[in-house]
Amino acid sequence: MRNLDVFTFGETMVLFQPEQMMPLEYVHQFPKRIGGAESNVAIGLTKLGHSVMWFSKLGNDSFGRYIHKYVRGEGVDTSSCLFTDKAQTGILFKEQLSPEDMNVYYYRKGSAASLMKPEDLDVTSIAQAKILHISGITPALSETCYVTVIKAIEIAKQNGTKIVFDPNLRLKLWSSEKAKRVFNEIAASADVILPGLDEGQLMTGKIEVEEVAEALMGDGNKTIIIKLGSKGAYLHTKNEKAYIDGFTVKQIVDPVGAGDGFAAGIISGILREEPLHKVVRRANAIGAMVIGVYGDVEGLPTYEAVERFMKPAGNIRDVKR
Repeated sequence: MRNLDVFTFGETMVLFQPEQMMPLEYVHQFPKRIGGAESNVAIGLTKLGHSVMWFSKLGNDSFGRYIHKYVRGEGVDTSSCLFTDKAQTGILFKEQLSPEDMNVYYYRKGSAASLMKPEDLDVTSIAQAKILHISGITPALSETCYVTVIKAIEIAKQNGTKIVFDPNLRLKLWSSEKAKRVFNEIAASADVILPGLDEGQLMTGKIEVEEVAEALMGDGNKTIIIKLGSKGAYLHTKNEKAYIDGFTVKQIVDPVGAGDGFAAGIISGILREEPLHKVVRRANAIGAMVIGVYGDVEGLPTYEAVERFMKPAGNIRDVKR
């Protein structure tokens, strides 16, 4: 019996994000939050009613302890997390110049999370989880992090744990050539792939949405869901191909984190064994809700909240063939 729904791991940093829209040199107050793709997904899933374990290596410092307490306080199982004295916890700053213009500055090189290695993984929890969530950020942090990701995938494959892969391209961390190679390596083992269109284009060399999805499918029986921003998403499986419309956002407050909310929505729907078009529609709704709130996790909704948000019906357009 599998009691753990999802296992995920990666780097979470302390996030300093002013609420004024202006260049950072004119900002004097920075509220403290957290930011990290995998912990965002973990918190999003717990709010949707699922059991999640998040693993990371944190600095044995005030910021590391803050992150650990914050994530645990949101109901995520953090019991596999490790602390180290060999490096510090990473930090980042957000600079918002307009609702659509956001700059993110990372101070993470040589951080505690970059010291993650395969021996650190909680093998039993990965084996017991129904889903392993992998972000393309983690293998970019260091060679040992890359090897750790590959090891986690091996454990999942050996134990029938489904793998969900979100490329989450960060070109500040590595070259597009290396990202393409590693992304395709991970995608080959994944059951569900959640790229943005630009990430899918990088991985496949294709341009059109449907061609990208077909190339990512390869010879396997995968679920490909391509994020299309305000336009929604494109769903592509062996038996189902459809565009699912997005939701209107009245005011964009913070565009960062929408993709992580989307991933949480997809994973939640898969765990609930719902029809995929319904799963993608809810994921679109969560992404729209997230960008209306400051911070990476503050806008992540409960299941009841997103159901209320979705009442104005979105549309599904079958692809004509």
